[in-house]
Amino acid sequence: MLRVRPYQPPAPSLSAGARVLIEHGGFRREITVRSATPHGRARLLVALDGVTDRTTAEGLVGARLLVLIADLPPADDAEFYYHEVVGFAVATTDGETLGTVAETFSTGLNDVWVVRGGRREYLIPVIADVVRTLDRPARRIVIEPLPGLLE
Repeated sequence: MLRVRPYQPPAPSLSAGARVLIEHGGFRREITVRSATPHGRARLLVALDGVTDRTTAEGLVGARLLVLIADLPPADDAEFYYHEVVGFAVATTDGETLGTVAETFSTGLNDVWVVRGGRREYLIPVIADVVRTLDRPARRIVIEPLPGLLE
């Protein structure tokens, strides 16, 4: 069994029979989930095919368990998956083009978009006070920058 911290508990995509990717040390391989049960507040105990002893499980410390995109539940209108906004154009409500989303990371309090354009990089907090529009079909995000955010 592996102790897993899902990005979004309760992680319904990690159920028995699901095919997932395990990423560790620069390598990825597809593997099947045998079982997944809640463990504490925000963790799961996950059993994977081929991980049958403690030594094998310890070798996976620090690995990432990735759900296949096709198996993710659809995001609600006010939600997004990290992977889907990469490459979205970002502009301000004043029409200033900032660049494109290069990656997303979490600070623990909120997500942050790394937006790169030209020779600049912006760290845009993904909060209601900043994000005004996320237009999936147009692959475009409009933000209202907080004072000092773009300086």
